[in-house]
Amino acid sequence: MSIFDHVGLSATDFGRSMAFYTAALGTLGIKPLAEFSEGGHSHAGFGKDQPSFWIGSGKQYRGEAHVAFVAGSRAEVEAFHMAALANGGRDNGKPGLRPHYHANYYGAFVLDPDGHNIEAVYHGG
Repeated sequence: MSIFDHVGLSATDFGRSMAFYTAALGTLGIKPLAEFSEGGHSHAGFGKDQPSFWIGSGKQYRGEAHVAFVAGSRAEVEAFHMAALANGGRDNGKPGLRPHYHANYYGAFVLDPDGHNIEAVYHGG
């Protein structure tokens, strides 16, 4: 169970970030569930059952966050990494074991179009 209600990041180019997150998070079964405009700003919420990860235009911050998403397998981590790179992300750590976190920590890191460090991680064996 998650320990947060929702997380939000600013996007300097909402359309580009929307395409990036739709492709990369789609590999983890996470999809856009809500999208709206308010006060001249666009917002989109991603999730499995309810939106808990949000992107939005508006006040811009670059490269200020690290968000890790749960993957269901090593293959999902690898698919996330490939989809992210194919959709404007930059490699920040290829898929692989990270035993300094714990013995079965399998993760991949990418920088989103705004430089935020986005991760997919599988904790299985």
